[in-house]
Order: sequence, then C-alpha cells, then structure tokens
Amino acid sequence: MTYAKQPFHNLDEYIDLPRVAGLALSPDGTKLVTTLSTLSSDQTKYTSALWQLDPQGKTPARRLTFGENGESQPNFSADGDLLFLAKRGTGEDAKPEAWRLPSVGGEARSILTHPAGIESVTTFPRNPQRVLVCAPGMPRATDLEHEAKILQERKTKKISAILHTGYPVRYWDADLGPQTPHFYTAALQHDADADCATLKDLTPSSGVQQTDTAFTAADNGEFLITEWLVPEGRGSLATGLMRLDLHSGAQEMLLTPDETYEYTVGKISPDSSKLIYARWTRSTPQRAGAMTLWLMELSSGDTHQIAVGWDRWTNDITWFPNGHSLLLTADETGHGPIFHLSLDSDKITRLTAAGAYSNVLISPDSRTAYALRSSYEYPTQPVSIELTHISELESGQYAALTELLSPAEQPALPGTLTEVSTTVEDGSTIRAWLALPHGASPANQAPLLLWIHGGPLGSWNAWSWRWSPWLAVAQGYAVLLPDPALSTGYGQEFIQRGWGRWGAEPYTDLLAITDAAEARADIDQTRTAAMGGSFGGYMANWIAGHTDRFKAIVTHASLWALDGFDKSTDASFYWTREMSPEMIHTNSPHHHVAQIVTPMLVIHGDKDYRVPISEGLKLWYQLLADSGLPQAPDGTTDHRFLYFPDENHWILSPQHAKIWYQVVFEFLSQHVLGNEPGELPEVLG
Repeated sequence: MTYAKQPFHNLDEYIDLPRVAGLALSPDGTKLVTTLSTLSSDQTKYTSALWQLDPQGKTPARRLTFGENGESQPNFSADGDLLFLAKRGTGEDAKPEAWRLPSVGGEARSILTHPAGIESVTTFPRNPQRVLVCAPGMPRATDLEHEAKILQERKTKKISAILHTGYPVRYWDADLGPQTPHFYTAALQHDADADCATLKDLTPSSGVQQTDTAFTAADNGEFLITEWLVPEGRGSLATGLMRLDLHSGAQEMLLTPDETYEYTVGKISPDSSKLIYARWTRSTPQRAGAMTLWLMELSSGDTHQIAVGWDRWTNDITWFPNGHSLLLTADETGHGPIFHLSLDSDKITRLTAAGAYSNVLISPDSRTAYALRSSYEYPTQPVSIELTHISELESGQYAALTELLSPAEQPALPGTLTEVSTTVEDGSTIRAWLALPHGASPANQAPLLLWIHGGPLGSWNAWSWRWSPWLAVAQGYAVLLPDPALSTGYGQEFIQRGWGRWGAEPYTDLLAITDAAEARADIDQTRTAAMGGSFGGYMANWIAGHTDRFKAIVTHASLWALDGFDKSTDASFYWTREMSPEMIHTNSPHHHVAQIVTPMLVIHGDKDYRVPISEGLKLWYQLLADSGLPQAPDGTTDHRFLYFPDENHWILSPQHAKIWYQVVFEFLSQHVLGNEPGELPEVLG
C-alpha cells in the first residue's frame, strides 16, 4: 500500500483527493475496470474517468477515457467490449449517452441516446446482441421523438408544474414526475458506421411503481425481475417483485406484499433458473422489520429459506458461475465482510477480516473474487480474494487477500484507529471506533468528539468522504464513532432494543460508550462535543435536551419535531409504521427545548427532502425563542445556523463541504477548546 502526503490538515488538499468507485470484470476475467473521480480545475465538482486495473496486482492502473465531462458505470458486453455512460457537449443539453469501446481497439463511440439521458445500461453475459436501458420517460409520449418534443416544450415555455394523482411526489433531493422510470431494450450495433440503436419501451405506463427500485436481469436476456411498489391506499406503498418479459414487456407479479411481508430483489442465477430474494417482516411501532433470504425456482415458483439462522441483513449477493454457492456481504460488528454461502449445505463461512466490502465480482473460473474494500483506516481500494480453499478455512481463518494497484494512492492518516467497548445495564455490549491524534497521551490529553451515525439502521464501518473523522483528528480531537442500539451488524435483537425507543437505549448507549472513552487516560473529559447528521442529528438534538455534559453540539439535517417530520418526509408511509402517536410524543426532541443550555450549531440544506428544511427552521427558531441558553440583550446568541439553499441531505459541492468543516471546526474551537472567535471565509458574508 502506497501513501500520498497527509492531506487532512488542509481542506483544499482533502477535497482534492481522488476517489475510487465501482468495478467491472470482462467475460474472460482478464480486464478489471474501475472509476476514478477527481476534482475539476475550478474546484467545484468531481469528474470521473475509467481506469483499467491488473487483476493480478502487478501492473499499475491505466487510464482508458479522457472525456471532458467524465465517464461512469463501466459494464462489459458478452463479447468483451466496454460500455459506459458519458456526456458529450456542454450545458443543459448534454445528456448521458451509452458509449462503446471495442475490445479489439479503436475509438469509443456513442451507441444509445435518449432525450432525457440514459441512467444505466445492463448487458447480458449469455446474449451479446442486446442490452437493457433505464431512462426516464414521459407517460403520454408515443415514441422518443414525441418525448423530445414534450421536453423541449417544457423547457422553452419554462413549465415546471407537475400534476400528481398519487404518492410519493419527491424522493431524496429530486421532484418526481412528470417523467417516470422506464425499461428499454436495444440491439447492439457493431458496425462503426451504424446509427445509434433504437430503444424499445417495455414499460410505457410504469407510474411510480419503479421509483428508486432495484432490479436483476437474467443472463440470457429474456427477462428481468424488479422491485415493484404496490399502492395500498391512503398514501401507502409496499414493495413486491415483478417479472418483466424483455421481448413483449409482459408483466407477472411474482411476490405480492401483504400485511405481514414485503420483498426486495437479490440476484438471478447464472443459468436464469433461480432467484435469490429477501423477505422482510413488515415493521410496526412495536416490532422492527426483519430480513430472511429465500431462493425461488422460477419455473415452478417454489421457494425455500436459505442461510437459516444467520442473524444479519444482507447487502450484496453474487452467484458463483456453477450456481451452487453465493458470496454475500453484510454489516458485522463494525466491519462489512464477505461471506460464502453453500446452497448445498446452507453453511455460512466468513472470508474476510477487517474492512467493509462492496462491488463483489467472481472470476469465470471461480478461483478469485474482486471487490472494493474500505474502512476508517483507508478509503476505497480494489482487492482480490482467493476462493480456492474455502472449505479448508477454520474458525478465525480468512481467505488470502491481495491489494491491487489502484489509480489512487492511500492518504497518510493524522492518527491511529482503535476500538472501545462497554457493557450496559441490560447486558448488551456497545462498541465504537476511536480515532486518536498522534501524540495523544496522559500528558497530552485529546478533547473528545462524539460522532453519531445516521440511518438509524446503519454502522460506522466504511470510509466516508463526506463524514471524515480524520479531519477532526487533524485538529487535535479524538473522534468516537459508536454503534448504539438500532445499529446493524449486531443481530436482530440489537436493532429491536431501540425500535420505537429512540430516546431510550440509543441515547443511554451513547452516554455509556462516551463514559468508556472518557475513562481513557489520553482523553480529556472536560473538553467534549457531540455531533451527528440525519438520525445522528436527531440524537444530537435529544442529547442537547437531556444533558449538559458536552461543551458544544453540532446537528446536521436533523429531525426535531417528530409530529411534523413523519408526514413531510419523502416516504411518509414508511416512517408512520414506526412513529405511532405515543412514540412521537415520547421521543420528540422539541419537547425538551427549554432544557437546552449547550451552544448548538444547526446545519440544513433546503433541497433536503428526506428531512425537510422545515425541521431545521423549527429547530432554529425554537432555540432562539425557547432554549435555556442565555441571550444577550440584543437577542444575539451562541447558537448558530449554517444554511445551504441548494444542497440536499448531504453536502455534495466540494466548496460547500469545505465551508461545512470550516464552520464546524470554528464553532468547536470556541466552545470546546475555549479559543477566541477566529476568521471564517469571507464568502459567508
């Protein structure tokens, strides 16, 4: 592993770090391609390019594409050509197109276009002549020419209005409609002089049924299976599984949700005869949802449960070529390992030790797996895992792993990572990562920053460019990253402990693990702060109203008044299943505003549809009007509100991310370290 210079003391150097994402493997297993995103010359956005990796880990990565607007989503066709998405041209009229780079050499060329831009292209390993395309379509368009005409009219006449007949109306940071997701098929054009292929619309009237739904396509190119949102009335939707014929567009509901179960799609087997899917016990105010894995014989519809007794939630599924076993990923006690599941014996074997894995691929000979790995010790990196001796692994042993030569060097960290754990009153073990600055010792104690993860169903186990503890470590803080009740990777009962009890066990777990960290001789318990985003922001708000032990609290995109949030978020039907009137009354932070005496920094983006800006606005007003923190006679206060009019739940712009950290660290410097107010960027006014 090679290291670049340490960038965490300088925000400009930090946002300039390149970022690896995604993997694609050629059919013969000789080419491995990833995406590398780099900061633009004006430092306002990231542009991605495709890089080829050596699957043997010996040859340095080689750049394949050089488009001005970048390339993404690499995907190999059955005959070895590399397909990807790219924009050509400038301005709003530049839409993502599908491009093809021949395996025999030559220039890439555009092969598929859509008036609204292509969102994804899927190839079929057993059918090299066809591809599957996802793109948004206008419900009343008769063909793509008509589609383009309607879109142009909306643009020319500056029409943005959308008429809805159902729910939802927006998702995350995007308004839904008037276009809806569509599936198309197309025949690949091999002739370099041929025009772009023609798209055949398979779902001309899909409605909201495909909004943010996953799908899996059969390798033979005959059908796909997609999650399908089924309206239940009164604004509620539930997820089932729909089979879609890729010739006729005929739809067949494979699994229909009911009052007990919903379903999410996994993967179709390589021979296109079986489906792995997840069955979810529907959540209620008293009971958390629970996931089990199932296998369906597609010819008969017969199903049976697999991985019986495995108490983890599966993230990714990859079939072995012979169809007798799977590789799975799941959260596991602060990691996200790869597991092997034999379908013959139903035995689960953990293959990897440290790190969280994604984008898992298996070589054609089944001897090697390729994946992306990250943890809080390193950003995303490509690796290979040996699969030839799985049956010989004993407890505590793991498969051999090789770090591949990445196009991005690993940054040197400004500290070290360790773990902290404690046992709470009900006997549960609570663990956390603790990132310590170099030089922290009993003689040089570090101030402590408690950083609470969102979700709430999640875990601190994978590197995040957006939420980096090392930037705070570079400022001298020790950063505590705990997994309290509701966190994944510790079993169903650990989730159930906090279900509908947000202000109970999740809160007491956080205080207990903070106590354990503060008991260390290298931590200064007199200088502490708490912060979090989304559900982590909710917990920060709850902490503020229930203890004065912290010197400062930072709350980002946070839930404040639960009686407003559950009906204004982008998927109210989900949250209202958990948020009964009793739960809302018991667990809403806004009831405790008068007890808040700690300075708070409130941060919110106006385009946040998951936790709407109304939450941030209500919190900010009530802090000024009703909190217990003394104010000056002129109404000024130690509370602060950092507002981003054009950001969403995340802060995605590189320069806005930089400002986010500048404001946070200045706020902590004053209230935790006791420094005089420093200079903030002039651009803030």
